[in-house]
Amino acid sequence: MIKKVKRYSQGEPLAPWREKIHEVIFEADTPAGKYFDITLILAITLSVIAVMLDSVEAIRAEHGGVLDIIEWTFTIMFAIEYILRLISVRKPMMYAFSALGLVDLISILPSFIALYYVGAETFLVIRVLRVLRIFRVFKLAEYLGEANTLMVALRASRKKITIFLYSIFIFVVVFGSVMYLVEGAENGFTSIPRSVYWAIITLTTVGYGDIVPHTQIGQMIAATVMILGYAIIAVPTGIYTAELARAFKTEVSNVACQNCGEEGHDIDADYCKYCGARL
Repeated sequence: MIKKVKRYSQGEPLAPWREKIHEVIFEADTPAGKYFDITLILAITLSVIAVMLDSVEAIRAEHGGVLDIIEWTFTIMFAIEYILRLISVRKPMMYAFSALGLVDLISILPSFIALYYVGAETFLVIRVLRVLRIFRVFKLAEYLGEANTLMVALRASRKKITIFLYSIFIFVVVFGSVMYLVEGAENGFTSIPRSVYWAIITLTTVGYGDIVPHTQIGQMIAATVMILGYAIIAVPTGIYTAELARAFKTEVSNVACQNCGEEGHDIDADYCKYCGARL
């Protein structure tokens, strides 16, 4: 039986001016692309700093007007950049609903939504929208050279880490239930959920100290959980490190797809692994 391979067409070529925009915005290997990336990284960093300063009441009271001007300047810049990204790919909606596209959109929406919330009664809503602008920092992930490698390793290890977390869940439920029976409400273990909370903070070696065992058996169990906590910490680290080493061995290309704007393809790839368009 011969397996049929689905082929994807190249699609309509981009207009020269759209192709030039795509080269500047998506291709970091070109001089123009490098300058664009550096400028955008600085803009993102400065905009996040501006949002953080805006949360300081003393600075807000004295320089509120200047901060508003700075904020809207960056918002307009990011809005223009978002529109240019949509223009420079063949399928704008595919990019708009991708992870990077959604981050780009979320980074500018709060400023425009805040225009519709005026008055003292909505002040708290405006503060929430201002804080949402801090998520612009996620736009920086697109410009970290090894970000794709980190994500590949994380995806490859997600099943093992999920099983590990499930095992931890069972572990804390069992030990929390045992401590609830051993210590009881008189020693602060008033319910199984509260005892599970104690097991979590003990296993993770946080140890807030708001709940502590008083009986000898309870202290022995606590000591066991603490020791196991140090041993368990190494498990997810080892899983992720192994996948990370494997990911670094796989070379990836910096070429961005003109169809959807995604990067991180294999060095010898002819087609985009996200949308199937020819690279």
